[in-house]
Amino acid sequence: MSFLEVTLFLWEGFKISLLIFAVTLLCGAPLGLPIAFCSMSKFGPLKALSKIVVWIVRGVPLMLQIFIIYYVPGLIFNFPMFSKIDIYMFVNYGIEDAGRVVAVLIAFTINYACYFSEIYRGGIESISYGQYEAGYVLGMTKSQIFRKIILVQVVKRIVPPMSNEIITLIKDTALANCIVVTEIIYQAKHLAATKALIWPLFFTGVFYLIFVGILTILLGKLEKKLDYFRG
Repeated sequence: MSFLEVTLFLWEGFKISLLIFAVTLLCGAPLGLPIAFCSMSKFGPLKALSKIVVWIVRGVPLMLQIFIIYYVPGLIFNFPMFSKIDIYMFVNYGIEDAGRVVAVLIAFTINYACYFSEIYRGGIESISYGQYEAGYVLGMTKSQIFRKIILVQVVKRIVPPMSNEIITLIKDTALANCIVVTEIIYQAKHLAATKALIWPLFFTGVFYLIFVGILTILLGKLEKKLDYFRG
């Protein structure tokens, strides 16, 4: 295979990696906020349950979580729903690995939502209570104080740790190949097994480096725009 053919073949896999990245970010980032609120709740059982869930999700390797979500429904409940999705989508629409991708998206979304929730919680709790009191003195409601005073400061404070998680996310998409999702690493391993080409496996790093470089620039610009909160 020529260099161009290999690049295009790997690009097909990287599009799956980008899909996992985008869906996880779009679903996991908003989901993390209600989880953070639950972790800060004054209702003891809800707070305890939230913290236990976050502890388990953060403590168990993401690869194992993918295995659990993909295989457990079939092993315990005798209902391999993701395999059924695979078959249905391939037979009716010619789309391969749909069920596997769905399982990966669920695992990634839950995992990153829990990580994001801890970042949100830390950002919210870092704001001094005096700012809430100042808002009450001005006659603002609790929701107004959060939206107009607290949230804008929290956004500034969580951008650096969120940036790290976002950059880690694109690299973690490689874990999807553990259940044979055809992302870029799987494509490279396929070339190594069928064409005896090892260099594409190392070449995948170029795709990641370029995308991480773009993310770094965009997130850096976002952080600079929020510099007016400094001090």
